Amino acid sequence: MTCNATSHLVSKLRQLMKDASLVPKCLHAYIIPSDDAHQSEYTAECDQRRAFISGFTGSTGTAIVTDTEAALWTDGRYFLQAQQEMDDTWTLMKQGLVNTPKEGAWLTDHFKSCSAPSCVVGADPLLLDQKKWAELDKELKSAGHELVPVVPNLVDVVWGADRPPRPSNPVIVHDERWTGRDHLNKIADLRATLKEKQCYAIVLTALDDVAYLLNLRGSDIPYNPVFFSYVIVTHDSVTLFLDASKITPAVTEHLQRGSSPVQIAPYEDLVPRLKEVSEQVPAGHYVWLPTTCSQAVASCVAPHQCLKLCTPIAVVRAVKNPTEIKGLEACHVRDGAAVCSFLAWLEEEAPKASQTEITAATYLEQCRAKQEHYRGLSFESITAVGSNAAIVHYRASPATDKTVTDNEIYLIDSGGHYNDGTTDITRTVHFGTPSAAERDAFTRVLKGHIALATAVFPSKIKGNCLDSFARQFLWSVGLDYGHGTGHGIGMYLNIHEGPIGISWRVYPDDPGMQEGMFVSDEPGYYKSGEFGIRIESIIRVVKADTPHRHNDLNFLTFKAVTLAPIQAKLIDVSLLTDAELTWLNAYHSTVLAEVRPLLEAQGDQRGVDWLVRETKPIERA
Repeated sequence: MTCNATSHLVSKLRQLMKDASLVPKCLHAYIIPSDDAHQSEYTAECDQRRAFISGFTGSTGTAIVTDTEAALWTDGRYFLQAQQEMDDTWTLMKQGLVNTPKEGAWLTDHFKSCSAPSCVVGADPLLLDQKKWAELDKELKSAGHELVPVVPNLVDVVWGADRPPRPSNPVIVHDERWTGRDHLNKIADLRATLKEKQCYAIVLTALDDVAYLLNLRGSDIPYNPVFFSYVIVTHDSVTLFLDASKITPAVTEHLQRGSSPVQIAPYEDLVPRLKEVSEQVPAGHYVWLPTTCSQAVASCVAPHQCLKLCTPIAVVRAVKNPTEIKGLEACHVRDGAAVCSFLAWLEEEAPKASQTEITAATYLEQCRAKQEHYRGLSFESITAVGSNAAIVHYRASPATDKTVTDNEIYLIDSGGHYNDGTTDITRTVHFGTPSAAERDAFTRVLKGHIALATAVFPSKIKGNCLDSFARQFLWSVGLDYGHGTGHGIGMYLNIHEGPIGISWRVYPDDPGMQEGMFVSDEPGYYKSGEFGIRIESIIRVVKADTPHRHNDLNFLTFKAVTLAPIQAKLIDVSLLTDAELTWLNAYHSTVLAEVRPLLEAQGDQRGVDWLVRETKPIERA
């Protein structure tokens, strides 16, 4: 990866921190989060301020610039990437490690050497979520310091005319054929929930909440079928805030249906309109704000009028309806065919050393594009050879592009959007002879993958209670991985969908596992400078058939949804139990039965032959 020079940008930012025409008070520190105004995980290029100022391009992280220091916090997925991409202007703060202070503690310690008795920290209130703002404000105040809102965004001023324009792509209607529910019914259900909670209104700030509620999709953020917008729903109105240029006649017709058509307002009107709504709230009622909304949004409503909870849309969206379940399972058959066709091709190419990480990913995209109902990639493919695979979220570039050969491990983490669902799959393969260390690590990752896939647990159990199922076989020999084990997935929506997840971290809004949810199962292992391993499949939460029901509890388990072989060559069968081997052979039998007919129908004999060979029952020597 390329190291990005940013010292000149940081110097200019420091000058702006003292510019009285831009800041309410002279700043001693300025915070640059990764988020956009909707607290999105992935952002449009124009919103990638933290990447611009720091040089670090990973999806998560927080940068802080003071008069004398520049520090960046990110998690274990990105430690190696951040070290490679940032110049010596920056100090990497390895988030999650015991000795790494959080941002507030670091700031208060840093200010001890400041000559001013009280220091001022600035941040854009549109980009910092209200919970983080409140926590940081409290911590700074307790040490005699101050957090102030700064508008305009200082990084935007540094960026100037070179900042990419904000996307304004057309919005499309996502038909009820795919969604399974009309948007009018979704709105009616939402209003019923508002009444139960004594809420006069709710504000939706997350882009996937808006898209799901109104059965609309967009393309303002690469790989995420969403569009820049907000929604306010009251008992008698629905207002969609977006750039009017995005609206097509089909969208207008869609939103005008029903007895109470959706009103359209300019995107920039959200804050003043929300202030108006807050003034109309009857006594004893509330405005429902998402827990992840920005400080700018939260400040529009008086504290005594706020109900701050995870939105009911987020919870409903996580539990797929019958149409969505059918679609997600169907698209995974087609996606499995694309992956099998790709790996069959790459197996022939690897000994020739004729393909690179980038050309391989391009071919895989072509395989997906041939599939029915395909809409595009669900994220930029992680295509990684050997040591590059040790970088968890590696991004291939012309400067780092390695050749795929039969001498090193190849990891491919990829996915697609289809009208009927979204996919995310990782397979790790070796086209030659893997080392004993690679086989040992791969098998331990596989054992963890199977342990989670076969887990039985009570309904509503939180995802953090399941995480150690996947890690135990790595832990037993002193190994681990620095990322979560699973995430929710959208139905032709975001690849990472809350509020559920499986990780050692506690997800504060996690409603617990419920039948109809879909999550990923993706343990891994990464040996810096040598290789990386990850096995990822999407699994569906289903009822478990247990002989008992303690205290009338319902018990759940998982059903595999992703359909692609797990390479036998990388498995040390002696490490597998009989039960694990039985599961793997049964899984491969299902893959063969589901995917082979489609490959045959597509005339892909190479893919068929490869699939038959890769799903052959594995036996002990």
